[in-house]
Amino acid sequence: SHHQFVSLLLLSQGPQQCLPRIHKAASARVSPGVYAVRPIDLLLKGNTHRRRAFLVPARKSVGCIKAVAVPVAPTSADSAEDREQLAENYGFNQIGEDLPDNVTLKDIMDTLPKEVFEIDDVKAWKSVLISVTSYTLGLFMIAKAPWYLLPLAWAWTGTAVTGFFVIGHDCAHKSFSKNKLVEDIVGTLAFLPLVYPYEPWRFKHDRHHAKTNMLVHDTAWQPVPPEEFDSSPALRKAIIFGYGPIRPWLSIAHWVNWHFNLRKFRASEVNRVKISLACVFAFMAVGWPLIIYKVGILGWVKFWLMPWLGYHFWMSTFTMVHHTAPHIPFKPADEWNAAQAQLNGTVHCDYPSWIEILCHDINVHIPHHISPRIPSYNLRAAHESIQENWGKYTNLATWNWRLMKTIMTVCHVYDKEENYIPFDRLAPEESQPITFLKKAMPDYAA
Repeated sequence: SHHQFVSLLLLSQGPQQCLPRIHKAASARVSPGVYAVRPIDLLLKGNTHRRRAFLVPARKSVGCIKAVAVPVAPTSADSAEDREQLAENYGFNQIGEDLPDNVTLKDIMDTLPKEVFEIDDVKAWKSVLISVTSYTLGLFMIAKAPWYLLPLAWAWTGTAVTGFFVIGHDCAHKSFSKNKLVEDIVGTLAFLPLVYPYEPWRFKHDRHHAKTNMLVHDTAWQPVPPEEFDSSPALRKAIIFGYGPIRPWLSIAHWVNWHFNLRKFRASEVNRVKISLACVFAFMAVGWPLIIYKVGILGWVKFWLMPWLGYHFWMSTFTMVHHTAPHIPFKPADEWNAAQAQLNGTVHCDYPSWIEILCHDINVHIPHHISPRIPSYNLRAAHESIQENWGKYTNLATWNWRLMKTIMTVCHVYDKEENYIPFDRLAPEESQPITFLKKAMPDYAA
């Protein structure tokens, strides 16, 4: 049979050293069925003897592999084994095959059962009842808990209030009610405890769905542009902290930066944006003083600020897990493919069941990117259908420390060939926060 070959070439900075024997799993896709050795995979620290065979310390230059002929068999067991090993390295359950170029988003949508698009008012309002009840219970727990149990009460309440965000999220996608006025009112009210302006978020989020994993245009988190990383020492340090240790709360910066500046919106959007901002500022002007009047400044911290920080932990964590991994590329507009971005570029991640219930299955995320019109209570049925028809192309994970460690210590600066280059390869002397995370974060994948 005819064999294809691919030449692998890794360029190093500084004096070249030839690498030790490299395990076949230290590889990444360069095209469907083609895997090439990539420095980013050599940097991931694991704890099994198989991974140790190809680890290279972060500060050493990656050596030379020149014109190594490797037979490529797109459907071979080796390719599947490579994906399996990469999945283990990154903390995934499965890394999907590349979706063929000729598959369209409509092809995928056409395989979904029609009933997953149907709005059910009873199920929609049941989700509201779950969130209101769990949030009320959380506030009660905060009021009654001794100081040493407050972190648990805050974790519960922050997760419960994240459910309000998911309800507003459904409203924004027109998948909560058949009555659009009801959706706008419920969405605005659901976002108020989070002091999140509903309409500005809706406009920006719609662009995230239209341009998922498209460089520059995706309004969710992007890889750090190299020119931004190199622009100034002060900004570089801020970026290293932001995309490193404080990344689980970086959505706070996103909230401030994207949603309160009228100049970032189209003229046709400004009036609705102003209404949302007025609602948010009214809540801050009336709600916060009332809380402080009743329970004092410390009470405001206990009952509002700490759950709000818990919400932002989930907002940041969910967002980065949904679309961030060493093997998931961000592509310029002229190379972007909608079906590949939404199916291959979205991650399904299972969390503990209490989180899934309180957050209304927002992490069953692949069908949500195939069609945002699928209500949250139908996402699991849609996911099962996608797994039956397109399962081999999907990225699947169960939340674990290795997954978080991979994202926080590797997925940093954009690179066309490698997808991401870690900070400590580009600026090792300034990347102590990343070195600390590599040492301090657990590496458990189960």
